[in-house]
Amino acid sequence: MKSMVCFTRSSWHTGLLSCAALAFGLSAAGGGALAQSQRTGHAAEHKNMRLVGLNDLQARSAYQPIVHQHPDGRWIAYIGHHGGSAPNPQRGGVVESNGTSVVDVTNPSRPVYLAHIPGGSGVGEAGGAQMVRACDGSDLPHGIHGRVYILRATSNSHEVWDVTDPAHPSLATIVIANLRNTHKSWWQCNTGIAYLVSDGTDLAHAVPSFPNWRTTRMTQIFDLSNPLSPQFIRNYGLAGQQPGATGANPTGVHGMIEVGDRVYFGHGTGSNGILQIVDRAKLLDATRCATPPSANFRTNPTDADLLCPQLGRLDTSPTMGAHTVFPVIQQPVPDFAVSPNRIRDFIVLVNEAGGNRCSDNRQMVYMVDITTPSKPMGIANHHVPAASGDFCARGGRFGSHSSNESFTGVFYGKLVFVSWFNAGVRAIDIREPFSPREVGFFIPATTANTDPRPEGCRIGVDAVCDVVIQTNNVEVDGRGLVYIVDRANTGLHILELTGRARRIMEGGDGGDDD
Repeated sequence: MKSMVCFTRSSWHTGLLSCAALAFGLSAAGGGALAQSQRTGHAAEHKNMRLVGLNDLQARSAYQPIVHQHPDGRWIAYIGHHGGSAPNPQRGGVVESNGTSVVDVTNPSRPVYLAHIPGGSGVGEAGGAQMVRACDGSDLPHGIHGRVYILRATSNSHEVWDVTDPAHPSLATIVIANLRNTHKSWWQCNTGIAYLVSDGTDLAHAVPSFPNWRTTRMTQIFDLSNPLSPQFIRNYGLAGQQPGATGANPTGVHGMIEVGDRVYFGHGTGSNGILQIVDRAKLLDATRCATPPSANFRTNPTDADLLCPQLGRLDTSPTMGAHTVFPVIQQPVPDFAVSPNRIRDFIVLVNEAGGNRCSDNRQMVYMVDITTPSKPMGIANHHVPAASGDFCARGGRFGSHSSNESFTGVFYGKLVFVSWFNAGVRAIDIREPFSPREVGFFIPATTANTDPRPEGCRIGVDAVCDVVIQTNNVEVDGRGLVYIVDRANTGLHILELTGRARRIMEGGDGGDDD
């Protein structure tokens, strides 16, 4: 099913431009045979999902969206951006480095752009402020009632901002500065513990400073239960990455998620992936280990210090990564209803696709049974066939990237949403974890903002240059809405489920497609 709607740069809500006109204009710019070898935009496509609202995010390349309900009832989306720059219309067109967008999505059909917090200089993953998490002050152990905070990772720092008034965010504190690189962090509100992904190879120049590690991505753990007074706990990574280590140097961490008494780490993105399952108590308090910790375990740990909290580890094949590891804990398996092993723990392990026009390893989603954490085992996968949408020929990246990370009961244990770059977002039914199946998808329309792929190409000049959607990351909220953002500058799309997918969300058996 296709929706023939495109939008101009000037407005998402008015000034509609037909897809045919957009395609004609771009094709004419290319001319002749060259234009015929290029994709010049496309309409929206969908199944059991529909568009509710959208915002162009000032035509900034977007990475991670989260959606947080403020104490006053408003739903606010915070979107982290890749590096780059764009004019900020709210400041008279002043060009700002891509950072964090703040969007009021209380009325999802009319999202309101509230503020842009500039990020670090640089382009792509070397700039911007890609990651953001949010906590109400009242949910933190320190109990700062009436306040709302976000933790964000810029290209060179980890910062806490006060967003109690989301239209006027203010810097609360800098947790660590002068880094060369950061990435996807986690902040557990009820404990206040923050797991920060930092560049370990230049920690000696950070503020505060630490001994250098052997990997560009490792974990720094801070207590942010009082976000105005960060307390360092320890640096952490895989054995072989610590200062002074020799020999094999495992893949750096990409991100992590804490659930209950465990922390799940994903290392690598599209190759040499590692899923690591860690005992939270031993990670935060090394005195719980059977062997006493070394004297400098917080900053210069031994292999034993790093291995003590580890409950299990799964190394993927060299052509697969572990970009996102989303836990689905105590999941009933309906087909095992009368069996003693009917309740299982799983990880939805998502790889990141790269390359252009399928020039890199194909990536997908894997279900990993972690019921016995020391013996994680892959038991199923989900794959979108390239032929189902001629996706390799469309251009840009094709393949999986990231799942939603919200644990809202509206979807948890029923549906997982995974971004698939030029194939949009895919809704996957995981109620039978050994047999996941797709029940819906949405591929947004390209717009006048959509940046051609591969990055830096020029329509009508370069032989390979395609205007194609690049759905980057996805998140959901407790109202049953799905939020996707685009790597190629197209913006934020707010979606709702229809048909079979909606029936599953509402607790039904799903039935047949409409």
